[in-house]
Amino acid sequence: MKENRLIWIFIIVSQFTFSQIKGIVKDSISGEPIPYVNIWVENETIGTTSEANGGFSLDIKEEKLLVFSALGYESKKSSSKNELILLKPKVFELNEVVISIPKKTIESEIGFYLPENQVIPWILAKKFNLEENNQDLKFIKEISFFTKSKVDNGVFRARIFKVKSDGMPGEDLVSEEIIVEVKKGKSKTKLDVSKYNIQIPKEGIIVGFESLFIDKNKYSQEARVIGSKKATYIENYSPHIMYCDDSDEVCYVFRSARWITQKRAKYNTTQKSSFAPAITLTITN
Repeated sequence: MKENRLIWIFIIVSQFTFSQIKGIVKDSISGEPIPYVNIWVENETIGTTSEANGGFSLDIKEEKLLVFSALGYESKKSSSKNELILLKPKVFELNEVVISIPKKTIESEIGFYLPENQVIPWILAKKFNLEENNQDLKFIKEISFFTKSKVDNGVFRARIFKVKSDGMPGEDLVSEEIIVEVKKGKSKTKLDVSKYNIQIPKEGIIVGFESLFIDKNKYSQEARVIGSKKATYIENYSPHIMYCDDSDEVCYVFRSARWITQKRAKYNTTQKSSFAPAITLTITN
């Protein structure tokens, strides 16, 4: 009898400790579910992405403040106790846009650096400027993303931003969802954006890779503790954007609902390289 009581106590404590909250994100006007909404626990490295049906789940032990961010909608903060999240659509007023030629990256293959394990959704972005000696080439025809994926047909969201007066990413230049599917392994995926007639303005333009923490992208990654032969497995998400080495480009990262400028990172004991996502542009007149 005593052993049975202990078992029940253990089960109850375990359920409390590893409780999972669930919810669904919908459009506040149409009531339709919103897929691929990135969700973070405010000020913590915990996050996820809503599935195609708008549903999401998070393993958290107590009430938290969640931050919801989706293309075409206003960001929102809400308690984790709320099972229904309604996001308000943004009203886009897009002016004519002008785009710039990327430094040293016209149809060029660039060095790669494998990113670390992703623990929360993020956007990795790079700024492109119009070069003075190529004024006629200012329309973006294609964007190329160099990725590495552990899953077949993994997907990410492509983002194109204005540059604000302070140099940080601003409003989206394309209001519709651009979901990109990539092959397993290392690949170069070309995205034709010519229909948007995007020009690079004098202040430049910012292109980003947004990760999506959905079941389709999930895989199990082996991890070993130094000095131990025992292997363990952790949950990770593909695809990963590759990184450029030794680049002077201006780069940004969006994590936990805020943008920061990406600093130059020291990857080994001998040199420093920039943390530049491997994104290139093909421009035309």
